Amino acid sequence: MYMTTPVENKPELAIFVFIDALGWEIFSKHGLMNDVWSITAPQETILGYSCTCDPTILTGCLPSEHGHFSFYLNDEKKSPFRGMNLLKALPSKIVDRGRVRRWLSRGIAKWHGFDGYFQLYETPFEYLPFFDYSEKRDIYQPDGINGGQPTIFDEIRSRKIPFSLSDWRKSETKNLHQLKSDIKKVQPRFAYLYLAGLDGILHRTGTESTEVVKHLAFYDNELREVLDLAGKHYQDVRIYVFSDHGMTNVHQHLDLMKYLQALPLKFGNDYVVYLDSTMARFWFRNSAAVAQVQKCLSKIKNGRILSESELIKYGVHFADQRYGELIFLCDPGVLICPSFMGRKPMAGMHGYAPEHCDSSAMIACSVGECPVPKRLNEMYRLMSWELDRLESNSVPALTSGDY
Repeated sequence: MYMTTPVENKPELAIFVFIDALGWEIFSKHGLMNDVWSITAPQETILGYSCTCDPTILTGCLPSEHGHFSFYLNDEKKSPFRGMNLLKALPSKIVDRGRVRRWLSRGIAKWHGFDGYFQLYETPFEYLPFFDYSEKRDIYQPDGINGGQPTIFDEIRSRKIPFSLSDWRKSETKNLHQLKSDIKKVQPRFAYLYLAGLDGILHRTGTESTEVVKHLAFYDNELREVLDLAGKHYQDVRIYVFSDHGMTNVHQHLDLMKYLQALPLKFGNDYVVYLDSTMARFWFRNSAAVAQVQKCLSKIKNGRILSESELIKYGVHFADQRYGELIFLCDPGVLICPSFMGRKPMAGMHGYAPEHCDSSAMIACSVGECPVPKRLNEMYRLMSWELDRLESNSVPALTSGDY
């Protein structure tokens, strides 16, 4: 956090509230601080998950430019998981437990110096040496983006604008408390509040549960407290609430590995696949494997192989095919289960085709005239526009370095 010196005239504050998985459909149905907004609108999301969407928001670039799409990619030479296939020999009731996996994840991250979001999830140990991991660096810090693009926070730092940034490692309650403390003690000009709790509730209960309504009421109350507090310390407060994607209720499970294991092919020799929750991403060792996998997938009626033109349209076409030579995408509401991300069914999931209504993200602005983003990569333009607006007025002098 940048510290500021006291000023006689109260400054202005722009607050950007990122609510993970608050889709347009959910927002439209239940509402959130409805009396605050001058503008509300859907935003087209980006194919993928939060690890795809977040760098897109921060850079204004599409995944094919910034280099983040899924966590795991096929690269045996750069794999940080060499030797982990030996863990397969240990009893699965021990090493496959979530707590053990999380402990191992923390140990690997510390050993390799990863400071980004890192999880092994349920990736089979015998397959791990085939993969590299994409988010080794904290994307909110300098040099955190794989493609080298600056983020909105790099821009804020270069402009020396005082700001408050939530710690994605901490709970919603702690991040809300930190923002309120910053407003009272530090008086940032730009605040970025990260709220991730709704995503977990939607995964666990689906979109229709009372828990969703209760949590939105919690957000409503907390954000109004933030606005009331900010009003005492600033002459003008502008707030924007936005999301990265929506959520779809799961109605069908697809055991894709069962289909693949029935083929006369061997993982590692003929093909490599990573099973995300809604996508299967393949790399091939021979042409026979390509033909057999394509034939197998063509028989599955609740998904499709994405064409090159679709990958380009979605902004996830990589010339080097690092994230897959072939990508199979499930239909909305279909969950790959078991997958390398989890073995237990979930009530809600995202990561489907961006054009599906449940996939749409949202934006709500208290400002009547601003560059309203239509697609997730345009959030950067909106935040940069706010920086220009803040910078056009006097900015308190900085008295210390980092946040």
